[in-house]
Amino acid sequence: MAQITGIITTLNEEHNIVDAISSLQLICNEVIVIDSNSSDQTIELAKSMGAITYLQAYLGDGIQKNVGIQFANNDWIFSMDADERITPELAQIINTIDFQNTTYYGFAIRRRNMIGSRWVKSCGWYPDYLVRLFKHSQIRFGEEKQHASVPNVNTLKLKGDLLHFSYKNIGELFAKPERNFSTRGAKILYLKGKKATVFTPFLHGFSAFFVNYFFKGAILEGIDGFTLALSIAVNSFLKYAKLLEYQRDPKVREQEDFNSVW
Repeated sequence: MAQITGIITTLNEEHNIVDAISSLQLICNEVIVIDSNSSDQTIELAKSMGAITYLQAYLGDGIQKNVGIQFANNDWIFSMDADERITPELAQIINTIDFQNTTYYGFAIRRRNMIGSRWVKSCGWYPDYLVRLFKHSQIRFGEEKQHASVPNVNTLKLKGDLLHFSYKNIGELFAKPERNFSTRGAKILYLKGKKATVFTPFLHGFSAFFVNYFFKGAILEGIDGFTLALSIAVNSFLKYAKLLEYQRDPKVREQEDFNSVW
């Protein structure tokens, strides 16, 4: 097995953490869990699986994913979310890489995004290449607070897939527990000084649906494709509607904690 440290960031992932760690152990000789003060059994279960655990209040996506690197005993990192799984085919590919002699800084993995047990390929969901295996002395996650990624610098695409159990059902496309991407996005835009008008939510919402449904192939995936495109549009509409609300309503701003983007 290669000298790779697997890192998972968690918050109340007791239903996922055991399978996630088992998956990482197919390729990693060390697993680290960075937990955002879970109130369930995430930490206890992670420890029972042999993972090293640390508590860290949530700092934002990219910053949080980089926290575990300081504790890693290996230069090579595999970063994974708790709702993701390494397939046996991907593990086999990774276990044949000569990490000591490779000239690459990282490897991009195809992510197979799922709704329930259904593999959705439209709307840019596949092949959703992400650099998840990387040499942290050379590259690491950017410090964006939402949708951070590892830069695609001197990397190679691998053919194996990483399963991503994105949503349990289509209802979660609109209201996934413990996620509120539109509010997080609106807060980040507001803190950056971005402005919205009364037309902005409609323009972004309509554009998101049109592009994803017609140009990114959602029209070919029946009800799942239509629902996914609609949820992306609704999320885009709400993000800018909330940004406009923050601009216009001091009382709403006072009720929001802009130091937290979780």
